[in-house]
Amino acid sequence: MATRADQIAVYQRFLTSARRGAAIYGSLARMEKDSERSTLFQKLCDNEMEHAAQWAELIGREARDLRPARLGPASILLWLTTKMIGTVFIARFLIRGHEKNLSEISHLPDPSMMADAAREQELGLRRLAYPDSEELDHHEGGFLAGEGGTLRAAGLGGNDGLVSNFSLVMGVAGGTGDAEFIVLAGIAGLLAGAFSMAAGEYISMRSQKDVYENIVRLERAELELWPEREKQELAGFYEAKGLTKEEAAVIAERISKDPDIALDTHLQEEFGLNREDLGSPWGAAFASMIAFSLGAIIPVIPFFFGDEGILFGLSAALSGLALAIVGAGLAWMSGINALWGGARMLLVGGVAAAVTFAIGTAIGETIT
Repeated sequence: MATRADQIAVYQRFLTSARRGAAIYGSLARMEKDSERSTLFQKLCDNEMEHAAQWAELIGREARDLRPARLGPASILLWLTTKMIGTVFIARFLIRGHEKNLSEISHLPDPSMMADAAREQELGLRRLAYPDSEELDHHEGGFLAGEGGTLRAAGLGGNDGLVSNFSLVMGVAGGTGDAEFIVLAGIAGLLAGAFSMAAGEYISMRSQKDVYENIVRLERAELELWPEREKQELAGFYEAKGLTKEEAAVIAERISKDPDIALDTHLQEEFGLNREDLGSPWGAAFASMIAFSLGAIIPVIPFFFGDEGILFGLSAALSGLALAIVGAGLAWMSGINALWGGARMLLVGGVAAAVTFAIGTAIGETIT
């Protein structure tokens, strides 16, 4: 049974999260050039401060003195990220963090006290994340699936580019101190990896899409050729979920009146497939190539500036920082602890780079 101290610790965590959220939304409101979107971000900021006041009262803290948290150096990172990808994609990243908060709210002694406010906040964030969508709830469950694999490809591409080229650069640097040779090897690794990732992603997505499109064609043909059989099949799905035979028949009859809804329902029930999630092979390939290149260039950058020994350490430090940030970001999107995700990524990438550096050093000494 939770003690009062345990409850206060939980409320304090929500208070901190609300103040941090208010700071992020407030910053985005100031950076957003579109006045309507800026107003929506500011409303989210104000809502978070109202939530913070509620948590503060539960702790016994004076609410009127509360202010949004200080972002510190993170504000620079937020500004740069916003400039590069825009507030729409920032909002989609923020949805993932909000979903994590929702799961934590569900474990409160009285979750209903924040449920409505959290839902309102979520809908406001989804309006910013999907401005062209009339059905905001269609995107429920995370943005990675909703983007048809493009963001997934970008995340994996950036991760692979950073780890593989960091290891390559460290291996070559272990065998030679020639910065020009290291740069040549790093750029070659970047180009080879980027095009390889793009080609592999395209072939994978294209093959998967071909299979899915064939399933859609067959299912549409079955609905046109045997509508009654398909209607009975649909009713059977609902009976298996616990509905009575009569209830299942009524629902199946209503769904079958609209061919598009019937097709989507059969695809979902039989194959777990959503036609809008098939994705774009070219989009995934391009995102993977760009993300791989951005990750792969990081270890190489310091060596453009000469042969000084400090450049090796700078490359390792810069790559290590990037590994930690990427790992933390991927962990946060997956709903696990960001610090643990960053540390894990840094450890794995660091070990890979250390091993290749040792092998490169041994090979270099042997050749010499």
